[in-house]
Amino acid sequence: MSRLSLTLFTILGLAVAGCDSGAPEQAQESGASSAASGEIDRSMAGELLPAMNVTDLKGRELNLGALQGTPVLLNLWATWCAPCVKEMPMLDDLAGEYGDTLRVVTVSQDMGDPKRVAAFFEAGGYENLPSWMDRQAELGFALGGGELPTTVLYDAQGQEVWRVRGDYDWSGEEARAAIDAAIQP
Repeated sequence: MSRLSLTLFTILGLAVAGCDSGAPEQAQESGASSAASGEIDRSMAGELLPAMNVTDLKGRELNLGALQGTPVLLNLWATWCAPCVKEMPMLDDLAGEYGDTLRVVTVSQDMGDPKRVAAFFEAGGYENLPSWMDRQAELGFALGGGELPTTVLYDAQGQEVWRVRGDYDWSGEEARAAIDAAIQP
C-alpha cells in the first residue's frame, strides 16, 4: 500500500508543480481564440465557398455552394460568443446598407435547441439577417478552424477574397472599403 501511496503522491506533486499559479497579465476575451486576430487575412484567397447545407429555423435548407452570382459575406457565430453577439447589429446594418449587392449570411454554430437562436434574433430585432444554423458545427472546420466569430467574404464566383477571425468593427470605414474593393466589378 505504501508503494501506491508514494506513486500517487509523486503524481500529485508533479501535477501541482506543472501548474502556473501566476495570473496572466491580460485576460483573453471569452469566445475568442488565440488565432483570432480581428484583422483582414487574405492568405486563403481563392478557396471555394464550401458546398454545405445549413438550415433556417423552419427547417428549410440552403446549399452555400450554390450562392454564386452575388458576393457573400459569410459569418459564423454563436449566441454564447461575446464578440459574435457584439458583431450582429453591425452585420445587420451592413446587410441593410448593401442590399442586393452583397448577401450577408450569418450561420449560428449553436448545437442546442434552435429556440435559443430564435429568441436571440427576436430580442435583437434584426431586420436584414436570415437566421441560418449549422447544428453540427461542421462549417467552421470546413473553413479551416473553429474560431468564433469567423467572417469570410466570397466574390460572385464563390471564391474567397479575405477573412476575419475574431472581433471586428463592421461599422467602420476600413470594413466598408475592404468590402467595396472586393465587390466592385
